[in-house]
Amino acid sequence: MTEQANLDYIRSSIKTIPNYPKEGIMFRDVTSLIEDGKAFAMSVNALAAQYKDKHITKVVGAEARGFIFGAAVANVLGAGFVLARKPNKLPRETVRQSYQLEYGEDELHIHKDALTADDHVLMIDDLIATGGTMEAAVKMVRSLGAKVEDAAFVISLPDLGGLAKLQALDVQAYSLVSFNGE
Repeated sequence: MTEQANLDYIRSSIKTIPNYPKEGIMFRDVTSLIEDGKAFAMSVNALAAQYKDKHITKVVGAEARGFIFGAAVANVLGAGFVLARKPNKLPRETVRQSYQLEYGEDELHIHKDALTADDHVLMIDDLIATGGTMEAAVKMVRSLGAKVEDAAFVISLPDLGGLAKLQALDVQAYSLVSFNGE
């Protein structure tokens, strides 16, 4: 299959659920992609291929679906994997970063000793929408002195502004497929 045929297959494996979790939302369900072994393997390999020559030492995945793709991409790249988790989920000392949600605030944590100034980090999540989660994760990684210039996603929703947030942080974003208000 050609690269475009692979991306078309990946896109077709993502189910769209109208009006979930609320009226007017077109929810892009990446779990249908994960359930399809061929689409999942294609996704992981396509994401990893973009960074094979970038000397990535660690991949940081955002809770929870970022764990699935991030760990798999880290494995292909031969890099370590670091979890960006919700509060009270990690046992060692952590750093934290809060971020705004549509209705309130949340925060992410990573182990304080998980990254050093020697690390070159790739950020991974399943989807980029408004960008709040990834913006918080990038700030946390940088607070530990690690370098982060790249973020990768299976799905991007460019109309929601998350890509611009990453660009403002000097982070280059890559996604396999995009959905624009469709």
